[in-house]
Amino acid sequence: MRNLVYFDLETQKSASEVGGWRNKSAMRMSLGVTYATAQQSYQIYSEQEVEALLQELRNADLIVGFNILGFDFPVLEAYTVFDLRDLPALDLLRDVEAQSGRRISLESLARATLGIGKTAEGVQALRWWKEGKLVQIAEYCCYDVKVTRLLHEHGVRHGEIYYFNEQTQRKESISVPWKPS
Repeated sequence: MRNLVYFDLETQKSASEVGGWRNKSAMRMSLGVTYATAQQSYQIYSEQEVEALLQELRNADLIVGFNILGFDFPVLEAYTVFDLRDLPALDLLRDVEAQSGRRISLESLARATLGIGKTAEGVQALRWWKEGKLVQIAEYCCYDVKVTRLLHEHGVRHGEIYYFNEQTQRKESISVPWKPS
């Protein structure tokens, strides 16, 4: 059985605090969360445990996430000399954008496909970090990993996921090329 590692992280700083989105590596990880199919369990990593997180990602047969190539990996660049783009990764946002021609939020995809939404937004996780509320960040990040996993699994099983098109006011499908592992 292949080991798929679903992954998400939250940051300590916002883009505006580090001089813009081009400086993602300066945002620093507050917490990272994985769900490994081989162990069927979640793992929560603090910034002090980032090397263990990087090792888990390097050992994965496939890393699955939402905007991991555009956000999570660039944040992690501050912690490693390895080029994370060399890792086997499936970025659901990239595939959705390639298939639909638009960037659709995880919230929108999860609501239309699974009937569930996110528990908070990234700006709330930044507030929690400043308040020292690591448990709330961990819960939020674990839930995002779970939503990502469920969305991916749905796409693998059915070959499509859904979003709500605000222009047409209808739920519409997006074909996805995700294959069983």
